Amino acid sequence: MTNTMWMRGVEWLAAASADPRACKWEWDHGEGIALLEAGRFWDVLSVPDRLGLLTLDLLWRPALPVPGPTLVDTAAERVGFLLPPDPSGGWVGAGLRYATKGSWVAVPPPYRPARSLEWLVPPDGTGTLHKPGALEEALQQANGTLAVLTPLCGR
Repeated sequence: MTNTMWMRGVEWLAAASADPRACKWEWDHGEGIALLEAGRFWDVLSVPDRLGLLTLDLLWRPALPVPGPTLVDTAAERVGFLLPPDPSGGWVGAGLRYATKGSWVAVPPPYRPARSLEWLVPPDGTGTLHKPGALEEALQQANGTLAVLTPLCGR
């Protein structure tokens, strides 16, 4: 990722903060994590990490556009996909959590990890997000694969 893309990504993410300047200061000089409100520019669909990593792998295909911003929380063992805001948040399934208006999300800067949080696909500053239909399809496919693999792995 180029420096310009990082800077655009920083500006785009910080814009979701009530105080973008304080948000950027926190990334550079504080704990390295900012709490940003979902529902304004993006929502976050959080899924268990095995499902999320397999889903991201399915979305990362040469014929498809680069997937939208994707965050991993290694301590919570979750992967978060940034989607267009949808207050109805019609995502239902075991282990799925949907953050929209009124929810706060801990976010590291696009250019480095902070504690257990890291961008798998950092925001590029263009406002590109995951497409809900493509994400849903990949989640279903990944879920089907895990249903077959889990008994084999004894997990």
